[in-house]
Amino acid sequence: MNIHAAFQATMPLDTADEPGDACHPMFREVPGTVGFNKLRKRLLRNVRQAIEDFAMVTPGQRWLVALSGGKDSYGLMALLLDLKWRGLLPVELVACNLDQGQPNFPKHILPEYLTKHGIAHRIEYQDTYSVVTEKLPETSTYCSLCSRLRRGHLYRVAREEGCQALVLGHHREDILETFFLNLFHGGRLAAMPPKLLNDEGDMLVLRPLSYCAESDMTKLAEAMAFPIIPCDLCGSQDGLQRNSMKAMLSDMEAKMPGRKDTMIRAMGNVRPSHMLDRNLFDFAGLMPQQQAD
Repeated sequence: MNIHAAFQATMPLDTADEPGDACHPMFREVPGTVGFNKLRKRLLRNVRQAIEDFAMVTPGQRWLVALSGGKDSYGLMALLLDLKWRGLLPVELVACNLDQGQPNFPKHILPEYLTKHGIAHRIEYQDTYSVVTEKLPETSTYCSLCSRLRRGHLYRVAREEGCQALVLGHHREDILETFFLNLFHGGRLAAMPPKLLNDEGDMLVLRPLSYCAESDMTKLAEAMAFPIIPCDLCGSQDGLQRNSMKAMLSDMEAKMPGRKDTMIRAMGNVRPSHMLDRNLFDFAGLMPQQQAD
């Protein structure tokens, strides 16, 4: 049995409702309701499945977990720590927040929260806010440039911390929205991969929340009372194309429940022979057997 199969085989399904000290400190004050326990188990199951499906774990590695202060990154950190607390995630975790210099950013919230819960962390200050607002007019959307600058600093911090992977909190809806953005505006079929090797070839990028629904992440954040820090840069802009994709997917899910799960499954069930990409399938070499002989 390989290490990834062994990782999956050791995962009990009914271990998300321990009381008191039999859990990571982040979970010691969570609701003891049946609803929360079901939510927690469902999210743990989804994270475990993504980790197994995409062979994310190499025991003994060190992961840098990007923590923005939003609901998804808090939830990611909590779920990974939950798995590690149970002995089911044999890697070392380090949280990292990149303070990007936004005006009125509450610098004290994350360090206090992480210290309170005994979470190893690093707070890195880099004024990317000024760079973005200086280079782009107010009418432009900041997401692309902001993301590139942020990712570059996170790679650097990961190397300095001796980490082999950068772990991000993108969930199911983020992946679907990216897919449709690329489809409608980029003319290509591509999304956010659950596992990616960076351009330099020295760092993995992992997305363990790939199967997790955004609605579940919102419920987790509310139940665990994460001290959310809103984004005052791209998160405050109106008219983003991603918002249109989000609205479209929400409308589709409301009219046809379960479509988001179906679309995520479809991304793992691609048939190159039924697409139009000549680089993925040898259409020129396709001929009846008799002709081939």
